[in-house]
Amino acid sequence: MYNLLQLHATINDAVKIFLPAIAAFIVGMGITPVITHYLYKWELWKKTSVEKTIDGREATISNKLHNDEVRKTPRMGGVIVWGSVVITTILIAAVALLVPSHASIKLSYLSRNQTWLPLFTLIIASLVGLIDDALVVAGKGTFVGGGLSIRKRLLVVLGLALVGGLWFYTKLGITGIHIPFGGTLVLGALFIPFFIIVMLAVYSGGIIDGVDGLAGGVFIVMFSAYAVIAYSQNQIDLTAFSMVIVGSLLVFLWFNIPPARFFLSETGTMGLTTTLTVIAFLTGQVFILPIIALPLVITTASVIIQLLSKKFRNGKKVFLVAPLHNHFIAKGWPTYKVTMRYWVFSVLCAVVGIVIALIS
Repeated sequence: MYNLLQLHATINDAVKIFLPAIAAFIVGMGITPVITHYLYKWELWKKTSVEKTIDGREATISNKLHNDEVRKTPRMGGVIVWGSVVITTILIAAVALLVPSHASIKLSYLSRNQTWLPLFTLIIASLVGLIDDALVVAGKGTFVGGGLSIRKRLLVVLGLALVGGLWFYTKLGITGIHIPFGGTLVLGALFIPFFIIVMLAVYSGGIIDGVDGLAGGVFIVMFSAYAVIAYSQNQIDLTAFSMVIVGSLLVFLWFNIPPARFFLSETGTMGLTTTLTVIAFLTGQVFILPIIALPLVITTASVIIQLLSKKFRNGKKVFLVAPLHNHFIAKGWPTYKVTMRYWVFSVLCAVVGIVIALIS
């Protein structure tokens, strides 16, 4: 009898996890043609290529790699990702509210302690990213080529991180972090600045976007990894939410495989990186985040190394161009080879992270 009840509970959990993910994919496939139509109709692509690097030097190689004004590929593809998540979440919650039954209520994954904060983070960060993208395509803003300055974007992320840190500390009562094979490190109020630092660091990895299919595949792997970890901890609502993001990302990847129909851009990367951070903290497995998100880590690290090298070595570069994926393209690797090898590397990192999380 116990085994039958356990089997029944497992089946219910599987339905709750995968049905919303499938729904998000269907919703995404439904809204994409409409969104794509207007992205092209309104010519929402960047009108000028990269002219300057972050340190103000001439971006000769980057200018050749990112010829957005010639290719005319729209930005704002991230709208499809977070739009699918929001619509799916609202539909499922509405069904549970308007047609209450054991099945409909069970299917809803909105919960105060598991999904309110990541959903809030996804929406706010994505909307700010959308504003940045709108300024970029209009050629307006405080950043070179249009868009919000790096400082302003970091301030937004810092604000979100502060809200998130306070929510964990005051509402959820979380004051420590799990260290693999080392127990729990109690931080007390220092948990809040630690949360802020981690979110800022993960957000910086959003520069991985820019090669057809690259960011979409990497983010799918990372959110899938944390879905597995959340499920192992019986955080079913968080697992379902993570898989809804995966379902929406699969739609994006469907249309982003070369030649890409649109780019993820800031409205996608800002929402996804900040939400990934929140999910990592909710699972209590933030220390394995650098492993699961290693593609983001090395992307950010390559830019930092390049800047430091040019500053302290009289303009000498370590890479032909940064971030790292652009370095490989500049060396002559086909973009599809760079993308697929990053996918493989991401899967390996995710597996290692999951194993550590499960056995520690």
